[in-house]
Amino acid sequence: MAKFGIGQPVPRTEDPMLVRGEGRYTDDVNLPGQAHAALVRSRHAHGVIRGIDASAARAMPGVLAVHTGQDLAGYGTLKCAVGFPNRDGSPMKKPARPALPTDKVRFVGDPVAVVVAETAIQARDAAEAVVLDIDPLPAVTRASAAAQPGAPQLYDDVPGNVALDYLYGEPDEVAAAFAKAAHVTRLELINSRVVVNAMEPRAALAAFDSATGRFTLHVGCQGAFGMKNAVADILGVPGEKVRVLVGNVGGSFGMKAGVFPEYVAILHAARALGRPVKWTADRYESFVSDHHGRDHEFTGELALDAKGNFLAVRFTGYGNMGAYLGQVAPLMSTLNIVKNAASVYKTPLIEVSTKCMFTNSVLVSAYRGAGRPEGNYFMERLIDAAALEMGIDRGALRKRNQVKPKEMPYDSCSGMTYDSGDFPALFDEAMAVADVKGFAQRRREAKKRGRLRGLGIGGYLEVTAPPNKEMGGIRFEPNGDVTIVTGTLDYGQGHAAAFAQVLTEKLGVPFERIRLSQGDSDQLIAGGGTGGSRSMYASGAAIVEASALVVEKGKQIAGHVLEAAPSDIEFAEGRFTIAGTDRAIGIMELAEKLRAGLRLPEGLPSSLDVSHAGEPMPSAFPNGCHVAEVEIDPDTGVVEVVKYSSVNDFGTLVNPLLVEGQVHGGVVQGIGQAIMEVTAYDGDGQLLTGSYMDYAMPRAGDVPEIGFASHPVPAKTNPLGVKGCGEAGCAGGLGSVMNAIVDALSPYGIRHIDMPATPERVWRAIQDAKAAG
Repeated sequence: MAKFGIGQPVPRTEDPMLVRGEGRYTDDVNLPGQAHAALVRSRHAHGVIRGIDASAARAMPGVLAVHTGQDLAGYGTLKCAVGFPNRDGSPMKKPARPALPTDKVRFVGDPVAVVVAETAIQARDAAEAVVLDIDPLPAVTRASAAAQPGAPQLYDDVPGNVALDYLYGEPDEVAAAFAKAAHVTRLELINSRVVVNAMEPRAALAAFDSATGRFTLHVGCQGAFGMKNAVADILGVPGEKVRVLVGNVGGSFGMKAGVFPEYVAILHAARALGRPVKWTADRYESFVSDHHGRDHEFTGELALDAKGNFLAVRFTGYGNMGAYLGQVAPLMSTLNIVKNAASVYKTPLIEVSTKCMFTNSVLVSAYRGAGRPEGNYFMERLIDAAALEMGIDRGALRKRNQVKPKEMPYDSCSGMTYDSGDFPALFDEAMAVADVKGFAQRRREAKKRGRLRGLGIGGYLEVTAPPNKEMGGIRFEPNGDVTIVTGTLDYGQGHAAAFAQVLTEKLGVPFERIRLSQGDSDQLIAGGGTGGSRSMYASGAAIVEASALVVEKGKQIAGHVLEAAPSDIEFAEGRFTIAGTDRAIGIMELAEKLRAGLRLPEGLPSSLDVSHAGEPMPSAFPNGCHVAEVEIDPDTGVVEVVKYSSVNDFGTLVNPLLVEGQVHGGVVQGIGQAIMEVTAYDGDGQLLTGSYMDYAMPRAGDVPEIGFASHPVPAKTNPLGVKGCGEAGCAGGLGSVMNAIVDALSPYGIRHIDMPATPERVWRAIQDAKAAG
């Protein structure tokens, strides 16, 4: 059991199946008699819908139906689950978003009709034949531009395109702190837009049973329970009339969490036609119909006293919502900046003022970190700039302002209370692991080769997702297996092994007999889904609580079998024992007796099964420090990340192997955003980077070996002491890589450069600096 308990580096149990090609993704699912759907999408970024002529499409071979927004008018709208008041107390603007619009199109790719045919090719061909009569309107794609007088207006009832005018903090107090500051650092900061690019494109298969009035939706998502409730709300039916089934999911990063228009369209079509309807996106559709990530423009300001102590930090700017509000759209540029920019530092005051703007672009919502990497990136750039301006060593400035262990629990300016962490010791370890002392020699060696070498520090602290109830079901199966039932959902994280390790540790159930059920909404009584680095502390805690309930049941049943009072039964290492004796029965043996028809007195539990919904666990605070080194060719502007190390505090590591893999993945995504991923629109709102011919993604050759070390300080707010790790790589990666690039360019007097630091952007910065100097 020790081999598979908590703390052991156990490989993902699903990997052998997946590498053999035996995974079952949404597009692998087929139902008898299914038809196929294709969406008709707007080629205009903004315009009034005057008419939709589907007569030619309906006459084409194999076409079964063409549905428009008029046909779906009886359904509810897609919802944004997050809302904040405006700074004046009024509610934010949440324009209704039907699955298919009938008034206007608001971005290139906006779906306006669905064609259903016998085959996918027939549906796509017919979709091309649908004629859209749209009066084009001027478009705006950048948030700051959408806020300017005279900018195109997306909604008649949203003046100035402002969905939300957000304020956190006390502006007068912050202003007073800036007024008395000995030094103020100010930077214009852009957190660039990225396309999610999950390995598996979105897909869905809808069916309707007319006899029961029940819908079934096969779909890749981040939680079957939440998806079921959201779909039922839009369809206007009770929750029990919807079943969501999820197989393997090839990546999501926040994008697949919510309901998309295509799902509503095919659910309607399935009911209207009386047969299943399937839709699968191609990669171009993914670029223009999946939501995008990031896209913020801020002015960051840091106030310091003469000794370099932080007095206040202020962020003022814009968050791009795209054309519609995504599921958690306002969160990333508002509250999550507040929570995460505070980081490991004891900054007394913070102010975040954000205008969340509608633009004629693909909607923006959660992308790995959902505001957490953004907040940390903004703060780390300000600290590096302040250190340079004040002539203080950048490491010393960070340590001077870090929260000390003796100050825990610490009430941050973000309103959060940090329960645990040793930020100074972790930082020292990161400097040692990265061999910061040896950097000067490495820089000199690079200079001899004609390269500019820079070192960047990226400290971070993340506030994980808000509390949710989570399911921890345990079921002893007829074949001797034990099934964990959870409302979170694995889309690459490796839940099966990690959750099994917790159960093995708590109940002594053999690791190889444990299965995971997560993708059938009919089996769930609760579930917050996977997101916000919360799965292990939420599901893990629920499994711990459910295990305790199994033990209580088991003591009663074991007492009967062993002929002892339940109060005399002890449980340890998978065995129920009469206290003070060697008389015992293993939990698996007890389960076998129950399956065999063990007769029990009235009042005793009839099984060991438990269906439990754990109470919400508070947010946790994973933290760490990443150090990146880059080399730049000044003649071409090409940036290469050549050295990378990290030290992280994730509390208790249930599975160190999987945790390290999570960090690696996040770092690679951070590197991609920092140096190559560009999402570009032209003046008419056309996406210029709508394929892999135009949009660069990091490859193995772009990434060095990623060093990983752990400095765990267990959390005090959940029974496992875990803190979450899924988004940390991005949080450390953005700050460390961009700080390293600026450090490499510092001989030219370059103080800042925005993401992505593409060769052209870096080369131009060098040329401009030379010309100015």
